[in-house]
Amino acid sequence: MIHRRAGRRGHQETAELNITAFMNLMVILVPFLLITAVFSRLAILELNLPGSSTEPVDPQDQTFQLEVIVRKDKIEVGDRNQGLLGIYQNTAEGYDYAAVEAKLAELKEAYPEKTDASILLEQDIEYNTLVQVMDLVRVIETVEDDSVVRSDLFPDISIGDAPIQDEGAATDG
Repeated sequence: MIHRRAGRRGHQETAELNITAFMNLMVILVPFLLITAVFSRLAILELNLPGSSTEPVDPQDQTFQLEVIVRKDKIEVGDRNQGLLGIYQNTAEGYDYAAVEAKLAELKEAYPEKTDASILLEQDIEYNTLVQVMDLVRVIETVEDDSVVRSDLFPDISIGDAPIQDEGAATDG
């Protein structure tokens, strides 16, 4: 009897693993997934931190330094050395980007060699607003001969915190 049991174990065959169907599936599935995958493109802008505006500057060294200050109720365009050049209050639709864009184009004509600008933001300004203001400051789009032409305005952008506005100035504006 012991002999019979040993004989049964000896005659067992190992089962084969048939992965042909799985390999066929992979051969079809992998190229399909690679073809239909959406590859995202990253756009990276190099930003700088603005210098301190409290540093003393010699009068002969004072050059035009563009600052765009984004506040909750307006956008201010100015020169760090001369002061404000324009205040653009919010409209019913939001920020007045068209007026700011016109002012930036005017400043680019006055200072064609200037490429840097500082964007200063108040607390709690939305990220989308920052992106739109950065696009306004970097590039202007004009229509010439039924085609859109993109021109650089101030592509070297620095970002930072806006100076705190006094309560008296906030009610006057």
